[in-house]
Amino acid sequence: MFDNLTDRLSQTLRHVTGKAKLSEDNIKDTLREVRMALLEADVALPVVKDFVAKVKERAVGSEVSKSLTPGQAFVKIVQAELEAMMGSANEDLALNAAPPAVILMAGLQGAGKTTTVGKLARFLKERKKKSVMVVSADVYRPAAIKQLETLAGEVGVTFFPSDVSQKPVAIAEAAIREAKLKFIDVVLVDTAGRLAIDSEMMAEIQQLHAAIRPVETLFVVDAMTGQDAANTARAFNEALPLTGVVLTKVDGDARGGAALSVRAITGKPIKFLGMGEKSEALDPFHPDRVASRILGMGDVLSLIEQAEQNLDREKAEKLTKKLKKGKGFDLEDFRDQLQQMKNMGGLGGLMDKLPSIGGVNLGKIEGAQGAAEKQFKQMEAIINSMTPAERRDPEIISGSRKRRIALGSGTQVQDVGRLIKQHKQMQKMMKKFTAKGGMAKMMRGLGGMMPGGLPKL
Repeated sequence: MFDNLTDRLSQTLRHVTGKAKLSEDNIKDTLREVRMALLEADVALPVVKDFVAKVKERAVGSEVSKSLTPGQAFVKIVQAELEAMMGSANEDLALNAAPPAVILMAGLQGAGKTTTVGKLARFLKERKKKSVMVVSADVYRPAAIKQLETLAGEVGVTFFPSDVSQKPVAIAEAAIREAKLKFIDVVLVDTAGRLAIDSEMMAEIQQLHAAIRPVETLFVVDAMTGQDAANTARAFNEALPLTGVVLTKVDGDARGGAALSVRAITGKPIKFLGMGEKSEALDPFHPDRVASRILGMGDVLSLIEQAEQNLDREKAEKLTKKLKKGKGFDLEDFRDQLQQMKNMGGLGGLMDKLPSIGGVNLGKIEGAQGAAEKQFKQMEAIINSMTPAERRDPEIISGSRKRRIALGSGTQVQDVGRLIKQHKQMQKMMKKFTAKGGMAKMMRGLGGMMPGGLPKL
């Protein structure tokens, strides 16, 4: 997300960062570029005009002229205004109501509403430690009820059965009664996809809202529809008292216009971003972190949170103890590291959150991510084709064993040889890692592990 915008803005702002003095002329040129970059990202025109006017007002004032580094002060203004445009901070769900707290999900057909209900249920269960019930009030699509039942089973939350012969209000009320009896904290109510222009369907969801009085009414919208996402959110907001927006399919949207327009047009905060198909692919929306990523500064806080959620601490502690005892880093350990990286969204997911170095975002180097991901998959396949004894002691892998492993993993004998060589490099790195100053040495060594090494910047 924001790939195109990040490239354009980073390039534009780099021209002013190093300037000792900013004049109205070079601010004007830069703002013209910023304006074009935002319009190309499909940000709504009134939002762009307002943003540029606010940046200009602050930039030509004393804030920049009194700064020792005017160029950097200008970039800070752009960052602050981006944050303000999207909402100053993450707005959490209001769950401090008497249980069960009811969350109503509304949205257009095909926006990914039912999938989002499953993702949100998992988020509430795992990160908020809440007991969750999900129910479908979509009486027009039997497949939606079945889909939600499957998702509930996958994420381990309570599913309340419903039927197409029932009325949406009756379904939701029965689910809430059941949740009270079972002392469930949160009830997520999925609804049928509808168009804002469909007055009959809009009247139905208004009735449902009035009957169940949800603490949150979230509008689920496809980010790839750009500024149309903000316009449909506004139309829904006129019919329903929305409390927030969930942007879905964000991973497929390189422009980011929806994220930048929604708050300004609707006045409602973006609460979550749907980043993929998997049930864990739902992230709370942090305007400050998103602004930082747009300007090529990375999102290290989200990276740390991702690591805390996905890394197996028990395995990490076990490995640290093993290394401290002087025992080697074997191929079982190597495979564990590859699998944990995969759990964190793969190499691309990690590198996209890293800051640009010398104006280059490591996550966007053409072909680098794909080649690395492919190599990591191949490594895992080779290790899986080995016997437990071979994983523990690669020294015993002879020529005939290499041929057997290559055949079992669908690779070449030289690929197996290369993996064993790379593993030896990793072993040396791990020894240094346990010694003083090991982290810096380990990061340098990791560059050599990637196809072609890390790029020269």
